[in-house]
Amino acid sequence: MSVAAVLFPVAELIVRVTDETPKDEDVKAGWTAFVLFLLLIGAVVVLGFSLVKQLRKAEAAKEAGVYGDEPSAADDAESAEPENHSAS
Repeated sequence: MSVAAVLFPVAELIVRVTDETPKDEDVKAGWTAFVLFLLLIGAVVVLGFSLVKQLRKAEAAKEAGVYGDEPSAADDAESAEPENHSAS
C-alpha cells in the first residue's frame, strides 16, 4: 500500500473537520466586485470594437492589393470562370 493512498484520505478528513462553512450573513457580494465586473464588460466591448476595426482595415488592404494579392475585382472575375479539372 502506497503512502499516498493512506495520506490523501487522512488529509481529506482533517480538512473536513477543521474547515468551517461560513454563515449566509457572513458572505456578501461587494461593490468592488460589481465595479470590476462592469469594467471587464467594458474591456470586452472595447476589444470587440477594436477587432472589428482591424478586420475592416485588413479587408480594405486586401482589396487594395497591399498583401501582394491581386485586387478583389480580379479575384471575383477569376472565380466566375469555371475551372476545368479533367485530365486531357
